[in-house]
Amino acid sequence: VRSYKIRGAYNKIQGLTSEQLINGIVCASAGNHAQGVAYACQKLQVKGVIFMPVTTPHQKIDQVKMFGGEFVEVKLFGDSFDDSQKAADDFCKVTQSTFVHPFDDKYTIAGQGTVGKEILDSEDNYDVIFAPVGGGGLLAGISAWTAQNKSKVKVIGVEVEDSACLCEALKANKRVRLKEVGLFADGVAVEQ
Repeated sequence: VRSYKIRGAYNKIQGLTSEQLINGIVCASAGNHAQGVAYACQKLQVKGVIFMPVTTPHQKIDQVKMFGGEFVEVKLFGDSFDDSQKAADDFCKVTQSTFVHPFDDKYTIAGQGTVGKEILDSEDNYDVIFAPVGGGGLLAGISAWTAQNKSKVKVIGVEVEDSACLCEALKANKRVRLKEVGLFADGVAVEQ
């Protein structure tokens, strides 16, 4: 799906029990996680409902539908990832579906962390890895892999200025929720 997000989505979904899958899975995404979930649903033959912001480019919506085929339903809701996530959470409560989080889940993070393994397994000798920060799943996965295997390599998270939730969390020394996020870089535009 041309994104690392498939690694986390597939890892999470393939590890669910039949009881967790009985009512299907649900996710919220601005696009890349949705494509990974859709692909995993089709490959594993699991029913999924995918919530996406109404601002999502049609190309990403079409890709989600193409990857998921008959196994996924796309629901457009809200202007941001966080709006879609709230709708997905409400849907899960009503349907008893299993939510597949795009970044705040240890199995999603472990799958995304394989990017760090690939970087460090390459023949190059790295001093620093720069990783984008949205929800933090990729950064957490790369950081965990790097700390366990190449502790001298420094990992730096990079955020866009108008969606810098990690920067604000570090200042407050706890998780924070931004009042507003910029939508220019939709893949990293998260409130928390």
